[in-house]
Formats: sequence, structure tokens, C-alpha cells
Amino acid sequence: MYKLTETKWIWRDGEFIPWAEAQIHVLSHSVQFGSSVFEGIRCYETGRGPAIFRLQDHLQRMIDSAKIYRMELAFSIDELVAACCELVERNGLDACYLRPMVVRGYGAASMVPFASPIHVYLPCWPWGAYLGEGAIENGVDACTATWHRVAPNTIPAMAKVAGNYLGGQLIKMEAMAKGFAEAIALGTDGMLSEGSGQNLFVVRKGTLHTPPIDGTLLPGITRETVLTLARDAGIPVREEPLPREMVYIADELFLSGTASEITPIRSVDKITVGKGKPGPVTKELQRLFMAVVRGTAPDSHGWLTYVRAERAAAESLGETRKTRARPRRATP
Repeated sequence: MYKLTETKWIWRDGEFIPWAEAQIHVLSHSVQFGSSVFEGIRCYETGRGPAIFRLQDHLQRMIDSAKIYRMELAFSIDELVAACCELVERNGLDACYLRPMVVRGYGAASMVPFASPIHVYLPCWPWGAYLGEGAIENGVDACTATWHRVAPNTIPAMAKVAGNYLGGQLIKMEAMAKGFAEAIALGTDGMLSEGSGQNLFVVRKGTLHTPPIDGTLLPGITRETVLTLARDAGIPVREEPLPREMVYIADELFLSGTASEITPIRSVDKITVGKGKPGPVTKELQRLFMAVVRGTAPDSHGWLTYVRAERAAAESLGETRKTRARPRRATP
């Protein structure tokens, strides 16, 4: 379930190129020093054709991540939106996963990156349930990671940068080696932080709890979506520091993320969560979430970008011509 499925086209710096040609030099700055920011975005099949979930929000976060690392993009959000929609159509996909990437290329020989050009790539490919078939319906077993998340003011946790996921790899591989599907990591203060690549939610006595944005975790767009849906549904919400033992006495527990969507946790460290199956709050949030992303409920927050409608609008305004612009080189 973790292998890539090749598609035909990838967008690179304003042009569509064959999948196999999307290559970078071994001495590119992103390979040497991890200077690459990225996003993960799902496109869902709906009655109106493919629809990309919170596309503008994801692209804005990518631009924000790049800004933190002093990477200037040559493309606007509108241009990237048009390119993403055309990419999905060119690859003939009704549902897929998009991975926009901004990488520093070949040129700089040291950590000072400004001699390396900045490239933007937009790949996409089919992707099903991240944690395996049945995970969303039945939940998964998790453990507490021995690896902590990064401390505030070390590596920016608010930036979705490739290097941040080295810790996530250790967390995930440790969980799998112990026979678990996922792990929950603590911050350096011993309080709950997040999963290997997902935000964490605890349900206790009907209230939804989640750790705050404290410099150890990524402010997930799916996390924000869950909080919004919960508030809309009248579910009490609290963003606050949570001790580790909350996962053992929780009535319900789940992870959220683009890949994981809303995945229940049925046990932690072999201690059963609640009744060992998805609870009513989790199931209601799953229902609300899937209704929105599949286009069967009103999109009252404007979260869906319908690929074909967006392309038609862009073409009528002549926007697609802008995506042929060439990128600028980075400057100190």
C-alpha cells in the first residue's frame, strides 16, 4: 500500500513532462540538505467529476512553508490551481493524491542555498486507504513512540518541509516493527503531540480534545476541517495540552490527515480505547467529512475545487496561458 502508482504526466515549472523525466541531480540541494517543501492533497470522485479538497488552502501552506525557508515561487496560487486541475484531467483520474513540491535544484555546494534554482513539481497518482483496507471502518492499533517530536524553535514544525519527516519515518518504522499500524509521538515536554504524519484527537465525555499548535506539530488542514465540522455540529471542542495518559482513558481516539482522512484508533499500547471500535463522535465526523469531500452535502465552506469547472473557468479567462511562465532563480 506504500508503493507509488505511476501516471503519465507530471507538471514541472509550467510544462507537462512524462513521469519518467521528472528527475533531479544527485547533488541538488534538496537531496543534500532536504530543502524541499511539499503538500499532500486528495482529489475525490463526485457526481460533478473530480473535486480537489481544500486545494487553495494546501497551496497557500506550501507557499508559507517556502517563505519560512526563503524560497520564492514564480507561480501564483491561481496558476498552480489551474495546473493541478489540468494535471488530474490529463492523467484521466477521477480520484487521486496530489503532491505539489518545491525543491532547490543543482548549484549550491553548501548549506547556503541561494546558488540553487527553485523548481516546482506537481505529480499525482491513485491512492486508496493510507493505513490499509478496513482501517477507517474498524480502526487501527497504535503504540506510543519512543521518539519525540521536534522541540519548538529547532526545526519549524509549521513548515511542511521534507526534513521534518525524518522523525516521522522513525516513529512509523518503530510502530510497524512492533506490530502496530501507527504510533503517537510526544513532545519534548512529555505531552501528546501527533502521529507519524497525522494530527491526534481525543474524545472524552462527549468533548473533542486535540493538542494545540505548540511548535511540535503540523497545523493540519484536515485537523482544521475536523474542528470546523465539530463546531458546526455542536460538538464541544477544546484545543489544549494533553498528557499521555489521556489516550488510555479516552472514550474515542482518532487520527486526521490528508492521507489518513479520519482513522479511528482502537487500542494504544495494547490498552483498548473505549469499546475497541469507532465511537459515535468519530463516526459522525467521518460521515460529515466524507459527505463534503464526495460532494453529497452542501459545500458551505467552499472547500471543493471541481476540476472540470475550474478548467473551464480558467480557459475562458485565459489563465492557462500563465502557467507557461518560466520560474525565477532564487536570490539571497
